[in-house]
Amino acid sequence: MALEQMKILVELAGSTLQFDEKNSEGLIVAKFNPNRLTVSRSVQWQSQKVAKRDCPESQYTGSEPATLSVELFFDTYDDPEKNKKSVREYTNKLHYLTTVKKHGDKHRPPVCRLIWGTMSVFFQGVLQQLQNQFTLFMEDGTPVRATATCTFRQWQSNISDLKEQDLMSADVAKVWVVKRGQTLASIAAKEYGDPRKWRPIAQANGIDDPVNLHPGAILALPALRNI
Repeated sequence: MALEQMKILVELAGSTLQFDEKNSEGLIVAKFNPNRLTVSRSVQWQSQKVAKRDCPESQYTGSEPATLSVELFFDTYDDPEKNKKSVREYTNKLHYLTTVKKHGDKHRPPVCRLIWGTMSVFFQGVLQQLQNQFTLFMEDGTPVRATATCTFRQWQSNISDLKEQDLMSADVAKVWVVKRGQTLASIAAKEYGDPRKWRPIAQANGIDDPVNLHPGAILALPALRNI
């Protein structure tokens, strides 16, 4: 069985969340597979201020995106060629994941997907922190060995994230798929119990005409308090 190598798929230029494993420009292959993956996640709980309690109830106030830390090793010294190529050929690809350069049409660094063998896509995020450590050089100063310490921060679109939530009450944000014949007023009546509350939906989605909705469109329904 051939060795399955870990790969980083890079979001294609000129598109949003489009990836192509066959496109060499949007693919980084780990020459040596990592021996450790570290996934971290932080959740905020706030203790309620209650007198005469040893352990007051905690209230969930939100969470931070997960982070994945991995070390990637690159080596060109052991290549059979007499003239060794610079290991920066590999580390530069990682460097570009932290910049707008080569991804300027997005005006942000690209989203990445990490895949490996049977795990398929096991993490989607942006490269938040990168440290390249060069540890071997040729006589002319060409670096031929490096370790890249990478921290990826989980990234997901707002609509995609909301779709995964089991949100049933009107005081939490949701998404709505428009059906034929629906208007903002009819959606507000069903969701908020009052057709007059269509304006927050219009404002959240930049809609000027509350009646002219296209079937299949996805709307963000903002959380309403004190309805």
